[in-house]
Amino acid sequence: MVTAEIAVALPGLCLLLGAALGAVGAAAAHVACVDAARVGARAAARGDTVDVVRRLAGDVAPAGAVVEIVDDGVFARVTVRVAVPLVPGAAVAVPVRATAATPLEERKAAPL
Repeated sequence: MVTAEIAVALPGLCLLLGAALGAVGAAAAHVACVDAARVGARAAARGDTVDVVRRLAGDVAPAGAVVEIVDDGVFARVTVRVAVPLVPGAAVAVPVRATAATPLEERKAAPL
C-alpha cells in the first residue's frame, strides 16, 4: 500500500521540485539583469560609446539577453531583457526584465 502511494506522489514531487528550481533560476537571471543594467547605465552616463555600453552590459547579463540603451539628454537608461526557460529545453519561458537609469555626467561628446 505504501509503495502505491509513493508511486502516485513521486511525479508530483518531481514536478514541484522542477518548478522550484525554475523559479530560482529566474530569480538569479533577474539579479544578473539588474547588475547588467546598472553597469550599462553607468557606462552610458560617463559617455562611453554604444558599442562599449552594450559589451559591458552583455558581459554581466545572462546568455541570450537583449540590451537596449536610451539617452534622453538627462538620463542614460539601459534595459536588459531575457527569457529564462523554466526547465532547460522547455518551450515555456519566464520573461525577465531590468532597467537602470543614471543621470548623465557633463561631457563634451555628442549624446548616444
